[in-house]
Amino acid sequence: MGQIGGGQGSFIGRIHRMAAGLDGEIELVCGAFSSDPENSKITGAALYLDPRRVYANYVEMIESELDLPADQRMEFVSIVTPNHMHYAPAQMALESGFHVIVDKPLVFSLTEAKSLRKTVEKTGRVLAVTHTYSGYPLVKEARAIVSSGRLGAIRKVYVEYPQGWLSTAVENSGQEQAIWRTDPARSGAGGAIGDIGTHAAHLAEYITGSKLTAINAFLNTFVKGRKLDDDSSMLVKFDNGASGVLFATQVAAGEENNLNIRVYGEGGGLEWRQEEPNTLVLKWLDKPKEILRTGGGYVSEGARNNTRTPAGHPEGYLEAFANIYLAFARAVRDYELGKRIIPEKYDFPGVEDGVRGMAFIDAVIKSAHSTQKWTPLV
Repeated sequence: MGQIGGGQGSFIGRIHRMAAGLDGEIELVCGAFSSDPENSKITGAALYLDPRRVYANYVEMIESELDLPADQRMEFVSIVTPNHMHYAPAQMALESGFHVIVDKPLVFSLTEAKSLRKTVEKTGRVLAVTHTYSGYPLVKEARAIVSSGRLGAIRKVYVEYPQGWLSTAVENSGQEQAIWRTDPARSGAGGAIGDIGTHAAHLAEYITGSKLTAINAFLNTFVKGRKLDDDSSMLVKFDNGASGVLFATQVAAGEENNLNIRVYGEGGGLEWRQEEPNTLVLKWLDKPKEILRTGGGYVSEGARNNTRTPAGHPEGYLEAFANIYLAFARAVRDYELGKRIIPEKYDFPGVEDGVRGMAFIDAVIKSAHSTQKWTPLV
């Protein structure tokens, strides 16, 4: 693996490196860790990399790695830069013959997303997007339960992602994460909806197996002077006829990362919360509710295959992240064996999920500024 971004001061770059290395399948061999060459150099030294493979920028990295013998160069790049710097390195890497895994959202705009999808189709290379929450074992169990029909036809979906870290203008205090995430030049057109709303939308589609088709949205910016939304609420429709509610806010003071989802069918429902990820609650019309736990012998094959520890030993955020990296690594290995790669078969979010995330942002903004309100997600 080579990494673009993730230098000193980056929290998400470190998370990606830990997740990638968790199963011993991936080795970090090079990086262009910062737009500041000195930062990149310091980061590479701290990671004990060969200084000849610590680069000043991503162009130098991709070109230099191509010059190495095939058995020595990196096989894929992990892109963990701010959103406005996803597209160019991903495009160059794919066209240079490298696979790509990129932090969400996929890119800066829907136009870039559709362009990158064409590049993936043209090159045939593997691309994954780290919609992390789909990696939790009991999220996979929830998906399996819905798919099995045990809940009956799905009618209602409620998905919420409240955070509180942007309740005040922390971007004015020098907090780097807040600075770039509230900057439309680096974050894109969406604030809270791009940062965490896309996670909520992806989780709803992943668990239900249905696609969002239309959105009726309201956006707010509560903090004076902030240039992007920090709060959103919306009604949503799904292609199976279900309806639901989605909200994503970063001004819910006191909340940390309380992503949660409830799905109701004609015969039962389920509930999962990211802050208690090892518990899945099933609710039934005509019998007591059930509580499922990660590692239980009764869970589906998909949940078992994404669990590393015995029951009662929590599987958390890093392990969920690592499940995406592990599935991606298996796909890369199979690609090198000449197999055709379909992301759904490996169970990791691919370029289509990334495009849908950008389409979600686009539809929410259009709906919020329209008197028509109901806006198709295409």
